[in-house]
Amino acid sequence: MNVIDSSGWLEYFTDGPNTYYFESAIKDEKHLIIPTICMYEVFKITLSRAGEDEVLRVAGLMSFGRTVDLDKEIALAAAYLSIKRKLAMADSLILATALAYNATLWTQDEHFKDIPGVKYIEKK
Repeated sequence: MNVIDSSGWLEYFTDGPNTYYFESAIKDEKHLIIPTICMYEVFKITLSRAGEDEVLRVAGLMSFGRTVDLDKEIALAAAYLSIKRKLAMADSLILATALAYNATLWTQDEHFKDIPGVKYIEKK
């Protein structure tokens, strides 16, 4: 199973220099987990930068994976991770979701760099 951090989705949708790194995990729809917080972050940034037409395209592409809603267990695990790892709320929710589904977290956010189960690439 794979979880793509919001930074990875944005890199992929904008065809950034690290697009290739996230592409195989994103296209493996059978094993793709999408936390709702990633949808929120990606849609918000895309809407502010590119407008409604692009948001509709992004929404369509993100709908191929399995969307995971925030539940009590993920929320409590995220609160623990936030304190233990000094992560912001969204980041702790994304990591907690990945851990709950025994998924690999793909990211280019440096604060995830040394966490087990994370595939990190430096942002270019």
